[in-house]
Amino acid sequence: MKVQAIVTAPPYAPFLDEVAEHPLVSGFRLNTVMPLRAGPKEALNHLRALGQPLWVDLKGRQLRVIEAAIPPYTEVLLSHPIRVKTPVDAYFSDGTECVRVAAVDGNRLILENGPRRLIGPGESINIVHPSLEIDGTLTETDRAYLSAMRDLDLKRVMLSYVESPRDVEEVQQLLPEVECMLKIETQRGLSYIRQHGNSQGRLIAGRGDLYVEVLRPHKIVGALQEIIIQDPEAVVASRIFDSLAYHPVPSSADIGDAAFLLSLGYRTFLLGDAICLQRDTILEALNLLEAISGQFP
Repeated sequence: MKVQAIVTAPPYAPFLDEVAEHPLVSGFRLNTVMPLRAGPKEALNHLRALGQPLWVDLKGRQLRVIEAAIPPYTEVLLSHPIRVKTPVDAYFSDGTECVRVAAVDGNRLILENGPRRLIGPGESINIVHPSLEIDGTLTETDRAYLSAMRDLDLKRVMLSYVESPRDVEEVQQLLPEVECMLKIETQRGLSYIRQHGNSQGRLIAGRGDLYVEVLRPHKIVGALQEIIIQDPEAVVASRIFDSLAYHPVPSSADIGDAAFLLSLGYRTFLLGDAICLQRDTILEALNLLEAISGQFP
């Protein structure tokens, strides 16, 4: 069985040369919320020198916190202005923490019951309601990366929260020869692939946000099946071997999860931030994926 992994690359990690040589590694992903010391060009040049395909993960319409929000009396500033019928629930921490939004003012959420902890810049937030409208798609950071990529003749992009052909077309206008992977992370994203399949780019099942957006947890199974049917070459991402970030021995649940994804037909795994910040955890994850896939014909 031919299984590959795309690894999230901390821009200045000293172990990336070693990771690049692992037989499963087929590329690196740069998460554009990571802080840089000298701007996009410097980081892109550094990472492409590793000799693996480099994918730049643009955030698009994904809602993220842009300033720290401190309880108990909290407003949350978002990466995009939104409109939504209030009061409405909002979810932090991959859906494990719910707050009630009393009102919305542009990109400001005014909360009824503030979070029990500090909400940090860069955290994602999910508002799962049919009335939600997000103004704009690409962020200023996205546009800065696309400009740097154009100057450096780089073409590979992952685009978060794809819900419409227009999302991809906006990127194509700024980087005409772009090669896009499309992250499907919402119910509207699932509706998009029912109409367009993978006609605009290879699909990615973004399980972290998709798990929250399907509302009822068990529906993630059908969503994963639908994505791999629409694109047999689809990539699966998020929540892969996350137990390794906290314990040197992987959980049985994580092992079973990887086996389930392989049984669905997924052959390319995108390993996320949680396990890619340390040499030992990323190499253990790669070796574990290789061992599990070796048990499949």
